[in-house]
Amino acid sequence: MRRAVLTVVMSGILIAFLSPLAYSALISLKSEHQISQSNSPLLPSDPATFDYEGKTYSVYYVPMPDGTTRELALIKKGRETSDFIDPANVAAGTITWEGSWRKLTQPWQLAPNWDNYSQVWSLIDFPRLLFNTVALAIIGTIGTVLSCVIVAYGFARFRFPGRGMLFTLLLATIFLPAAVTLIPTYTLFVKIGWVGTWLPLLVPAFFANAYDVFLIRQYLLTIPRDLDEAAAIDGAGALRILRSVILPQAWPVIVAVSIFTFVYSWNDFFGPLIYLAGHDDIAPLQVGLSRFEGVYHTERAFIQAGNIMTLLIPVVLFVAFQRVFTRGIVITGVDK
Repeated sequence: MRRAVLTVVMSGILIAFLSPLAYSALISLKSEHQISQSNSPLLPSDPATFDYEGKTYSVYYVPMPDGTTRELALIKKGRETSDFIDPANVAAGTITWEGSWRKLTQPWQLAPNWDNYSQVWSLIDFPRLLFNTVALAIIGTIGTVLSCVIVAYGFARFRFPGRGMLFTLLLATIFLPAAVTLIPTYTLFVKIGWVGTWLPLLVPAFFANAYDVFLIRQYLLTIPRDLDEAAAIDGAGALRILRSVILPQAWPVIVAVSIFTFVYSWNDFFGPLIYLAGHDDIAPLQVGLSRFEGVYHTERAFIQAGNIMTLLIPVVLFVAFQRVFTRGIVITGVDK
């Protein structure tokens, strides 16, 4: 019973958490007419119709004298009587119904507008923006992983004066707000002529960061030092030990850090906005979508379609590496 209650509670939390994403996906498949209709269902749907003798007629729920309700196509409108036809039995001929057809309600039929995605693909030049975003994310991830692994390896395996103080100082930078360093950093990049290029977004990634260094260091501390000493006896140097002994056992945390960094780079909006302003040809998806929403703010389906397309790659990446990612987070900082 306890497990069942916990499952129900967690399922409810998951549904509540994912409901905005599901709603966004449904809106992306609707036409503007479907969105504007106040009585339209949640799914992308249009009022049901039926083609008969080369014409299209609306379908209504029609109450019958025997107390049942049937879905009939209205082929001739009248004030007191109207003629209907049964789409399931056209050969039966017309059915005359007494009453006002205006009081009848229409059924809905599923009608997703997949063209929204193809239109957004061309309107915002999605391939170019996607290439820019992927390039920034991949290069930034490679730089972050390489630099953080090297720094974490030094703190985890080497003993040198002031190591504890330096590591504490490194961790202290986590509490430093980004707004404090924004103006000095931007001024520096302006002075050296990097504004308007990818360099301000990529070069800092090759100088490590405290959060990822801490995660990797905590994981490396769980790897027995006996393996390092055995490799050193065989003549392996520090870099050879890192490459042949440490890295093969540290893949879970490396994958976790890689996904963290990739998703952060993928979603980064503020950095590209200030450093790539006026350079639309090298802007990533986030900046392109922001500009697109300003131009097509009345096309709500287009905006949501662009958001869903942007989310697709990080979600697929996380699902593909979910097991390794979770293992790296769980094991980090836990003694084996």
